[in-house]
Amino acid sequence: MALVVQKYGGTSVANCNRIKRVADRVIKRKKQGDDVVVVLSAMAGQTNYLISLALEMQNQPDKRELDVLLATGEQVTISLFSMAVKARGFDAESFLGYQIPIETDAAHTKARIKKIPTEKLKRALEQGKIPVVAGFQGVDALGDITTLGRGGSDTTAVAVAVALDADVCEIYTDVDGVYTTDPNICPAARKIDRISYEEMLEMASLGAKVLEIRSVEFAMRYNMPLHVRSSFSENPGTMVVKEDESMEDVLVSAVTYSRDEARITVKKVPDKPGIAASIFNPISEANIVVDMIIQNTREGNMTDMTFTVPKGDYEQALEIVKGTADEIGAESVAGDKGISKVSIVGVGMRNHAGVASKMFDILAKHGVNILMISTSEIKVSCIIDEKFTELAVRALHEGFGLDKENS
Repeated sequence: MALVVQKYGGTSVANCNRIKRVADRVIKRKKQGDDVVVVLSAMAGQTNYLISLALEMQNQPDKRELDVLLATGEQVTISLFSMAVKARGFDAESFLGYQIPIETDAAHTKARIKKIPTEKLKRALEQGKIPVVAGFQGVDALGDITTLGRGGSDTTAVAVAVALDADVCEIYTDVDGVYTTDPNICPAARKIDRISYEEMLEMASLGAKVLEIRSVEFAMRYNMPLHVRSSFSENPGTMVVKEDESMEDVLVSAVTYSRDEARITVKKVPDKPGIAASIFNPISEANIVVDMIIQNTREGNMTDMTFTVPKGDYEQALEIVKGTADEIGAESVAGDKGISKVSIVGVGMRNHAGVASKMFDILAKHGVNILMISTSEIKVSCIIDEKFTELAVRALHEGFGLDKENS
């Protein structure tokens, strides 16, 4: 008998019929002898709808009150799912974040999980029930409702699996696994059977939407196997596991892209110690994540500083940087939201030279200009003009042979 945590995303529970199908799937697993804990997202589109209501009230909704509002989405799905299970002769017990409680810090809309007591979940399992946990939400030390940010239900599921020492965490979504790239823009994309935590972590951070980055971090830290599967089929999906030697045989495992990028440039900054800290400390204090950073030295002890932030944080970051620029005596601040990031990922890069130059050659042959470059041991990322995103992805996928089996 195994202990399995299953997470179902918004498309899997988009309406009552789909919730009933998920209940049938979970009960089938229960009948096979496994203990199952279920983590659910809000119905597809519900979170966006709630955000739209908030925006009718405030141009920039109060984050504490926004969390109170957004947390209602998962409350609907866990209650309906529990009813569906009970209607089928089995027992389920639903838990909101504060009822377990899923303890988080106080960073509203972007909270991080600190601790998950397991007493209530274990008691429900011992009673033969199916515990049903609201994803995406928790509670801070003051008792205020918090949410974990987009994709937070994945993080909830993995954190619950780790806390319970589950055998596997299954992430059910509308795709049947992790692909070599987005099949919607590259029909030649192939499903990957097994991928390392490190590769999946890079892919998640670079724009792949199958798994949320913090969920992969959790899984990697505690060696929790993840199985990414479709809730609409019984086919095996992609296992995300610890790296093994065979994974290094593949030079590039995947091509990812992200349109959620914006670029800010601070021009003619005094080139002296402490200036970078002056620019980036206020951004960090605003809880805005900075990705790529490039510094270009100018004559006269001056420099230009260019960096990228998530598109949703662009306006706030731009205002912060403009204030800082005045303080440090920079000439001007410019911004650009019309960019995207394309990346190649693969643990095989560690032991092979020339991967980056091959990527640059492929982009050049297709007329794609590179604006910024970032590398790590197992990835190379390029910022490009957003209009070339799909062309770049298809060209890199073909250029590295990812459209072929055993590439």
